[in-house]
Amino acid sequence: MKFAIIAAGEGSRIAAEGMSCPKPMVRVGEEHLIDRLARIFSDHGADVISVICNDKTDIVADHLQKMVLKGLPLRFMVESTPSSMHSLYRLHSLIGEGPFCLTTVDTVFAEKEFTRYVEMFKNLSGGGACDALMGVTDFVDDEKPLYVDVDGQMNIKGFYDEAACCKYVSAGIYGLTPAVWPILEECILNGEQRMRNFQRALIRKGLRLKAFAFSKVIDVDHAADVALANRFIAQS
Repeated sequence: MKFAIIAAGEGSRIAAEGMSCPKPMVRVGEEHLIDRLARIFSDHGADVISVICNDKTDIVADHLQKMVLKGLPLRFMVESTPSSMHSLYRLHSLIGEGPFCLTTVDTVFAEKEFTRYVEMFKNLSGGGACDALMGVTDFVDDEKPLYVDVDGQMNIKGFYDEAACCKYVSAGIYGLTPAVWPILEECILNGEQRMRNFQRALIRKGLRLKAFAFSKVIDVDHAADVALANRFIAQS
């Protein structure tokens, strides 16, 4: 299975709070964020892991090159982009066709839950039962969360900036099939700037999106989130 990581953000908030290293190199559970994801993806049978990092520093790219030299099935590109949506668009050339799982580099989740998520995505995408399986959680750990409305069968009905009685928020974990690529390209051509607008476009275009509920997913955006992530990893 293919996996991908968006690690192109500047991490300005965590840097402003005194964290000197680039966000992908922040340590949680005694691993760099980027290393933790790569290890988990490898443990889940990754054929290839595609990564995009920014060009603001050589630290992350040099680290990724060392990971490649150690034999990890990883390939990466170095490019700063305006948003996560644009990063995904650029990653298409590395990911190619076929289903894939994408996360942002600052996403910390329980590995046992991720195992169930991957298995569900394989079953649903392999059987043609859905076009995307989005990770969601009822643990709100984001300053501007994207709320996700689902029905009783966890089919996604909409994405909203306000709560509007929605139980779940987006967890930054995306299981996607090739059906999303034409819609992503259309969003880019139309000048869209945000990942959430791309997700809304998937709904408008009639793609079948389902949600998988994680008990907790932590976004490491602030220095305090590192301690929170460490406690979560130790308990999960």
